Amino acid sequence: MTILPTLQSAFEQGRALKIISGLHNFDAENVLAVAKAAELGGATFVDIAADPELVRQVRQAISLPLCVSAVEPEQFVAAVEAGADLIEIGNFDSFYAQGRRFEAEEVLALTKATRALLPDITLSVTVPHILPLDQQVQLAEELVKAGADIIQTEGGTSSAPAHPGTLGLIEKAAPTLAAAAEISRAVSVPVLCASGLSSVTAPLAIAAGAAGVGVGSAVNQLNSEVAMIAVVRSLVEALATVSRAQVTV
Repeated sequence: MTILPTLQSAFEQGRALKIISGLHNFDAENVLAVAKAAELGGATFVDIAADPELVRQVRQAISLPLCVSAVEPEQFVAAVEAGADLIEIGNFDSFYAQGRRFEAEEVLALTKATRALLPDITLSVTVPHILPLDQQVQLAEELVKAGADIIQTEGGTSSAPAHPGTLGLIEKAAPTLAAAAEISRAVSVPVLCASGLSSVTAPLAIAAGAAGVGVGSAVNQLNSEVAMIAVVRSLVEALATVSRAQVTV
């Protein structure tokens, strides 16, 4: 499956920025605010819940590529028919607080089931951070063989920063950065580093080998669209400070 040209270009440059409204966020007003802020701030694409009505509303409001997230393959079908450009199995972060775990076998099964339903859509799959790092790498390799076009990392919910400020931001991002570094060496598809990132740590993700970053709570928990736009712009500017060409060895 080919990735949309605008996304492929951003991935190749290490500039891809996905803004995530939230897998369980069905508040149309908030989702629309996040989506509009993503576009106005210069993000590459937007990730929303796999809900057909949300897709239709966001599709009318912005022109950015639209990704939908779910953990039930059947939910993707109606969302794609409503106008989604690509799909994401994940984001799992929101489930951990509920005690819901996603093991490697289940994620692989979800990927195969999704591919059977939608063989031609660009498919991103999150690798659960609850797995040991070597098992995350192994799963990522199996997911690519099963049809994943993009691999996403996570880890922000598992980290407990011990310090404030910049040091705390780096501590929070450490798990997903480590996953991005290891997985990007093992797979040939783009790796999107997500969960717990900020404008401080986004460039570190690219330096670690990621092709882009995904950011959710740093944007979607703000109560002002102006503030959302400012954060998106700060992330875009941060990514502009480093490129994959600079860090290729």
